[in-house]
Order: sequence, then structure tokens, then C-alpha cells
Amino acid sequence: MTVGLFVPCYVDQFYPGAAIATLQLLEKLGVDVAYPANQTCCGQPMANSGFEHLTGDCNALFIKNFAEFDYVVAPSGSCVLHIKEHLHHPISEKIYELSAFLTDILNVKSLPAKFPHKVGMHQSCHGQRGLHLSQMSELVAPQFSKPGSLLNMVEGIEIIPLDRIDECCGFGGTFCVTEEAVSAKMGVDRVDDHLKHGAEYITGVDMSCLMHMEGILKRKGSKVKVIHLAEILNGE
Repeated sequence: MTVGLFVPCYVDQFYPGAAIATLQLLEKLGVDVAYPANQTCCGQPMANSGFEHLTGDCNALFIKNFAEFDYVVAPSGSCVLHIKEHLHHPISEKIYELSAFLTDILNVKSLPAKFPHKVGMHQSCHGQRGLHLSQMSELVAPQFSKPGSLLNMVEGIEIIPLDRIDECCGFGGTFCVTEEAVSAKMGVDRVDDHLKHGAEYITGVDMSCLMHMEGILKRKGSKVKVIHLAEILNGE
């Protein structure tokens, strides 16, 4: 099995630790991982802003970089969903968000990770409602969470309860620019839910959502930190 590691732009520029942790974790689990060095943006920001017709070069480069691999894995639910929904190519069937890959393909049952902290888990909208990484609370259906099941394998972790387990943080990509006030208020509400229940860290599968909440935490003067799921699962 060969895996191509796709690292989203904002992870590459602002949160490289999430990408490094993803690579290290996959290698610990015996996966043959390669990183195509000339990869760029998947085109999601343009498509979300109504300019999908301008993403042709992004699509072509993505296919060129990753077509040879058995799977493509990324530490980002939103970018993975974009590829699945907008790249009309067989590659869209073999790209996975990290927690889905660990759960559905590697069938991971245990992890040698330790993280003795109180952690709130943020369910990002694209991951939950687009990729079905976890159950939607409004459905009368069995509950599940792929990121949650992996976190429960970590020694010493305490997953805190939340009042609204799958509420949007308000980031929404370009939404946070075009509707700044609404986005910020949604973010404050999401952060307050975690703070109310004593979180020391907020984690999730999308650094974009976590980045949005991190800004709010800093403006509040809070000591609570954000951390990508991969960094917890890779911890020792």
C-alpha cells in the first residue's frame, strides 16, 4: 500500500505540526507514505467563492501529483470533501481524511499514545455532514464518531461533554470574511461551550475550524489551546 500525503495550504503555512504528526503517525502504523513536493492548493477557496471554473490547473496538478498512489490521505476534512465532490476523476474515490483512513482502511484498534488532558472535540461540518465522520445529532440513528473512537484509544485523555456536540464554529471558509460578525459570534458560542465544561484543549480534524477558534481564545485571554487530532494520536 502506498499513500500520498496531501497537506492543505493553511496547514503547510500556519500549522505544519499537524502535517508532521500525520506523516509520523502513518509511518508508525507501517504505511508507506510519500509527499509530492510540488503540490499546491486543491482549489477549494476558489470553488467556495464561485470561481470553480478557474480551478482547472489546480485539479490537473492534483491528479498529476497523486494519481499513482493507492490512497491519498489529508489532515483536513474540508479539502478532502472538495476533492470528492468537485474533482470528477477516479482519484476522488481514493482520498481519505486521516481519521476515516485510520478507521475504515487500516482498521486501527489501538494506539500507543498518551495525552493526560481534558479535551473538547469539535465536529467540523464538512467532516461530519459531508464525509460522515460522525453521526448528526438531529437524526434518530445510532451514534458514532470516527475521530472520537480514535481519541478513546489514547491513554489518560478525558473527553469532556458538550451541550451542543455538533454545532458549527462559524468559520465556513470564505464565510468568515463575507459574514465576519455572524462568523465571530458563532465562534464565540462554540468556544464558550468548551470553556464551560473545562477543556484544556480543543481538537478536531480541520485546522481551519481550530484556527478560527484559536483566534477567539486568544482574544479572550484564554490559556486553552487548539490541537489537531493527529498531534494527539501521535503523542507519546
